[in-house]
Amino acid sequence: MQIRDLAIASGVTAQTIRFYERRSLLDHAERGGNGYRRYNEAALSRLRFIRSAQTAGLTLAELGGIITVREAGEVPCEHVSNLLLKRLADVRRRQQELVLLETELQHIIDASQHLDPGDCEAGGVCHVITHAHQ
Repeated sequence: MQIRDLAIASGVTAQTIRFYERRSLLDHAERGGNGYRRYNEAALSRLRFIRSAQTAGLTLAELGGIITVREAGEVPCEHVSNLLLKRLADVRRRQQELVLLETELQHIIDASQHLDPGDCEAGGVCHVITHAHQ
């Protein structure tokens, strides 16, 4: 199939396909007699894998590592599981940080409800932020 067919089938743009080729996430396509790139089902399968892995939060660098393991003839399942466990720990840590941020924002908003805009100092920027931390 040509690049536009692969783009449609995979749900990514032709530009993205070329980018993945440059990053060695996707094998470079063979060229037909007319010079057009020709892709096979393996390319479509690889693109589906890339999209699924990105949805799971894996980076392109991590994907490259997975592909390297696979191309070395090894099954990358344990490697993938370790990456996913790390990603889950990162997500949980970020969730905790967001809970703290939510609490801080609510504190500032609550404090701002009792401030008079006329009390804002001429040399300051906004006392809503600074007053909440006094």
